[in-house]
Amino acid sequence: MTYDPWSPEFVADPYPTFERLRVDSPVFFHEPTRQWVISRYEDVNALLRDRRLGRTYLHLASHEEFGQQPEAEFLRPFWDLVRAGMLDMEPPVHTRLRRLVSKAFTAPMVEGLRPTIRRLSEELAAGLAERGGGDLIAEVAEPLPVNVIAEMLGVPVADRPLLRPWSADICGMYELNPPDDVQRTAVRAATEFSDYLRALARTRRAEPRDDLITALAHVVDEGDRLTEDELIGTCVLLLNAGHEATVNSTGNGWWSLFRNPGELERLRADPSLVPTAVEELLRYDTSAPMFERWVLEDITVGGVDIPRGSEVALQFASANRDPEVFTDPDRLDLSRVPNPHITFGLGIHYCLGAPLARIELAESYGALLRRMPELRLSAEPKWKPGFVLRGLQALYVEH
Repeated sequence: MTYDPWSPEFVADPYPTFERLRVDSPVFFHEPTRQWVISRYEDVNALLRDRRLGRTYLHLASHEEFGQQPEAEFLRPFWDLVRAGMLDMEPPVHTRLRRLVSKAFTAPMVEGLRPTIRRLSEELAAGLAERGGGDLIAEVAEPLPVNVIAEMLGVPVADRPLLRPWSADICGMYELNPPDDVQRTAVRAATEFSDYLRALARTRRAEPRDDLITALAHVVDEGDRLTEDELIGTCVLLLNAGHEATVNSTGNGWWSLFRNPGELERLRADPSLVPTAVEELLRYDTSAPMFERWVLEDITVGGVDIPRGSEVALQFASANRDPEVFTDPDRLDLSRVPNPHITFGLGIHYCLGAPLARIELAESYGALLRRMPELRLSAEPKWKPGFVLRGLQALYVEH
């Protein structure tokens, strides 16, 4: 099989292809996506930390100056929203925004959510158990992170069903070459979500509460504060990044366990393995297999010259299975230590929500193991078509 991020067969199992690429073509230009594909851990690791690459180039040049087509005017509401969040920023703007957000999105605040996450996990697992099973993704994996993030932000309970569709529609734009209808749907969702959060943020400025929107609205550092657009962009980023990835990680993780029954039995027998199991499941079949970067200055990778203006596709899924770093990398080992996977990224764009994701995954796995100790697969799952955000359509289980 060749590298083809649109192929259902490749999306279902890209690892044999990555194994060949790491040996034969660790750096190559993929004409259909116009990207340089990088597959070795050493190279991906280095490039994530290399300031000659960036999530954007717009702080340095226009689209035309960088050899890119100008964006369609109808996409402006989407890009205005996304570019107000730190994911699509570079220093010094990124540095300022991350510093401000980090003063509100603190480690104690995240850890303080653990009792809520545990309660929600137990309720969702109990519901699935009482029904004798069902779609683990729709009934556990999806409701948990969206409710946690909604609780954290301070979104009223009645409005929470709006969040998941907005998030899914916006994230459709992150796939490779999304079709026109997906782009227009993303613009509509971005507009609606932005309008909703703007109204909520203004309410919180006037009537503060103990939630993250209030904290972001009032955070000040040496006289600096977030603009309203930055606050909205940050909230959208927290929902999209924290929600889509966690849903897919949960589904991918359980699918990995069902395909490795010996390790699943080991986890059932020893729940203390859950923390290292979370790390290994994140490594073994990551829900974010590829991240893109723009080349801001000429670079050389693995002896291959890549010019300024190029886009690189950093293959996290391949790096996480590189035998130069991981012993027996295609084997699921729930006690693997050390485990330097790069699922959460590296460098200045390292995932701000990684501690929250780890708590959600650990509590979710733990609750299902307790409530449904004989949990088993009831139907072979199918993968969603996207590769950039990779996950299952459904995961039907019974006990």
